[in-house]
Amino acid sequence: MVGLRFVCNGGLFRCRSRPDRCEEITISEPRINDRIRVPEVRLVGPGGEQVGVVRIEVALNLAQEADLDLVEVAPDARPPVVKLMDYGKFKYESDMKAREARRNQTNAQLKEIRFRLKIDDHDYETKKGHVVRFLSAGDKVKTMIMFRGREQSRPEMGVRLLQRLADDVAEFGTVESMPKQDGRNMVMVLAPTRKKTENKAEPKRARSSRGGDEVPAE
Repeated sequence: MVGLRFVCNGGLFRCRSRPDRCEEITISEPRINDRIRVPEVRLVGPGGEQVGVVRIEVALNLAQEADLDLVEVAPDARPPVVKLMDYGKFKYESDMKAREARRNQTNAQLKEIRFRLKIDDHDYETKKGHVVRFLSAGDKVKTMIMFRGREQSRPEMGVRLLQRLADDVAEFGTVESMPKQDGRNMVMVLAPTRKKTENKAEPKRARSSRGGDEVPAE
């Protein structure tokens, strides 16, 4: 049997095979205009001015005269708060802002680089290069020193090595979590000084600059 849907007290419900077992469907969008089914509302004007508590019929008439929508902005208030606005324009602008926020949002990844306490200069420079590359890309870096045997009794050497690394990459990142001993390991977290969005924008600006400075061939 196909489920039925009906509106009761402004809410949308769905009933399946048995009418006595209905489940309410949650609607994320606010109620507007004739969907607002309460006797009184607290009305807010289009400019944010407080009109006060009025009958719903009065609020709907004011919305119609102003060629605007009546939008319920605080349904849990007593009485509910409604506002006069161009709902189509408001929803479009809200969607555009949400889309722009999603476009600019980037989740920095946590990369991990492991060091030995007795690391030679060549390996250190190689691993430092990886750290710089990750930080330059806008990612955080978890640096870890793994102690072996008696090295665990010399934690100050691990602190010095991690502090050396932090100083060497200071141009690209800052210490977010100071060196901390965790069992046989010592951990320090570095955070990039620039966000991923800034790193992505830099090549575009560079290309634009080169295009603007280009001299046409004669």
